[in-house]
Amino acid sequence: MKKSHLLNLVLSFFIFTSCAQDQGPKIQDEQNPKYIYETVVDGIDIPWGMTFISKNEMLITEKSGVLYHALNGEKSEISGLPEIYVRGQGGLLDVIIAPNFETSKTIFFTASSSDGIEKGGHTALYSAQLDGKALTNLKQLYKGEGNTKKGQHWGSRISFDSKGKLYFSIGDRGNRDVNPQDITRDGGKIYRINQDGTIPTDNPFYNEAGSKKAVFSYGHRNPQGMLTHPETGKIWVHEHGPRGGDEINIIGAGNNYGWPEITYGINYSGTPITANKDLPGMEQPFYYWVPSIAPSGMAFSTSGKYPEWKGNLMVGSLVFEYIERLVIKKNKVVARHKILEGVGRIRNVKQGPDGLIYIGVEGKGILKIIPQPPLN
Repeated sequence: MKKSHLLNLVLSFFIFTSCAQDQGPKIQDEQNPKYIYETVVDGIDIPWGMTFISKNEMLITEKSGVLYHALNGEKSEISGLPEIYVRGQGGLLDVIIAPNFETSKTIFFTASSSDGIEKGGHTALYSAQLDGKALTNLKQLYKGEGNTKKGQHWGSRISFDSKGKLYFSIGDRGNRDVNPQDITRDGGKIYRINQDGTIPTDNPFYNEAGSKKAVFSYGHRNPQGMLTHPETGKIWVHEHGPRGGDEINIIGAGNNYGWPEITYGINYSGTPITANKDLPGMEQPFYYWVPSIAPSGMAFSTSGKYPEWKGNLMVGSLVFEYIERLVIKKNKVVARHKILEGVGRIRNVKQGPDGLIYIGVEGKGILKIIPQPPLN
C-alpha cells in the first residue's frame, strides 16, 4: 500500500472516530410505541414539499414537476407551473402558502430552472396565485446565477419569520470549493427576501459591494430542512453533510457555517476534506450526525397530540428510512428515538393544522401518524 494512501486512511479514521466520540446520545428504538400510521394521499413518487391550506386540504410537490392539490385525500394536478429543469436531485422542490393566503391566495415554491445564459440550471424561487386548479400571476422572485449541468445540491426549503420575511435555501450546486464561502456567488446559502421579491435593506450584506444582497447566511452544503422555531422565531435548518457531518444549524444574520472549511464529515471515498472542525469566525452546528442520516424535512411536535413528543424535533431520514425524534433540553439534544423504522425514504415532515405529524414518503405519498388511543 502506498504511504500517501495509508496516511489518508489513518487521517480519515481519526476524523471519523473523533467525531463519533463527540456525538450526543446514541439513538434508541421507541419503547412501547403508541401510534399507527395511515396513508392520506397515495401515488406520489417523490413528495418533496407539502403545505396545508386547511385540516383536510394541502398542496404537494412531486419532484418530477407536478403540483398537486389534495382535498380529503383525493389529489388533482394544478396547471400553470413554469418549465421545470428536472436533473439529478433537482426538480419541483418546496412549496408554502403565504401568511395571508386566505385573502391573497398566494403560494411560493422553489424549483430547478434553466433560465439564464449558461447551460444547465440553478434553483429559483417563484410566487403565484392559486385560482382553483391553476396558477396565475406567476413571478420568478429569485434565480441563482451561474448555471451548471451538475445534478446535485439544489436545496431547497422555504420558511417565513414572524415579520413575514421569506427565507429559502440553495445548496452549493456541487461546487463546494467556490460557492459556499463566496458571498458574490449563489449556492451554499440561506436567502432572505420580501414577499414581492425585493431585498430587505437590513440584510447583512446589502451594502457590501459585489455581494448577493439576498444572502442571509453562507457556508452551507445542501439544506433540505427549514422551519421557524415556534418559540424563539429563529430559522432552523438541517443540511446534508458528505460522509458523516449532517448538521442542524440555527441561522443568524451574516453567519458563516463553515462548509467546506470545517466539517465533521469526510469524502465519500473515505479521504479527509479538512482536518478542521472549527475555525475562528465560523459557526458550530447545534447538532450533527456521524454517520449521516441524510436528513430531509423536519417539524417540531407542539400540539400535545403525542404527549411524550411535545417540544421534540422530528427529522426525516432518507437513508435509514425512519423519523428521528430529538429530545431537546436546555438547548441540547439529550435523547434520540427511532419512529416508524422501515417506513421508507422520508422526504418531508410537517405538523398539520390538526396537530398530527405528516410525512412525505418516496413511492408512497403522504402519511399521517395517529396516536393510540387517539386524543381529542
